[in-house]
Amino acid sequence: MIKRLINYTCIACLGLKIMISCTSMSAEYSKHREVQSEGLAFVSNEQEGIQKHTYYQVTKVVDGDTFWIDNLQPGGLKIRFIGIDAPESRNAFKKKKQFYGKESKEFLTALLKDQKVRLEFDVDSLDPFNRTLAYVYLENGEMVNELIVKSGNGILMTVAPNVKFEELFVKAQKYARENKLGLWAEN
Repeated sequence: MIKRLINYTCIACLGLKIMISCTSMSAEYSKHREVQSEGLAFVSNEQEGIQKHTYYQVTKVVDGDTFWIDNLQPGGLKIRFIGIDAPESRNAFKKKKQFYGKESKEFLTALLKDQKVRLEFDVDSLDPFNRTLAYVYLENGEMVNELIVKSGNGILMTVAPNVKFEELFVKAQKYARENKLGLWAEN
């Protein structure tokens, strides 16, 4: 177990390196705060009130930190959670399957099954892979990003300038570690 935690800690360190290197890339993406991405409009602060009442049906979970919604466009829209990272559940592209990846995907699948979600955006709305970045809320008001980290099914991974809820995620991760939940468990 210690060996797995060390490996996962190394992954978290890699996330920190990515965060630092992405900060400079992020400045270029910040220029495009109001963009149209596959039929989902990213809105200004004045329009945010309308956005808070729009819910989208979840259609597919890719892994513990990525899923698809039906945004009434062909194929839907791929969403990546802001501020967190989950272990890979399968080998894909240059990424390899990681410890606790399957469990993390199962957690998110159970959480989002037959659910509608509301999206909230930060400074950057797209990542370098053109995925939509969002804070995700269930209809009962719970933030899914926080639930993933607090349950130990993901870790904190803040990439500037999207840092609105960084402190919330730090507290959630501390809770999961102290209570030995999910990937922090001792078995």
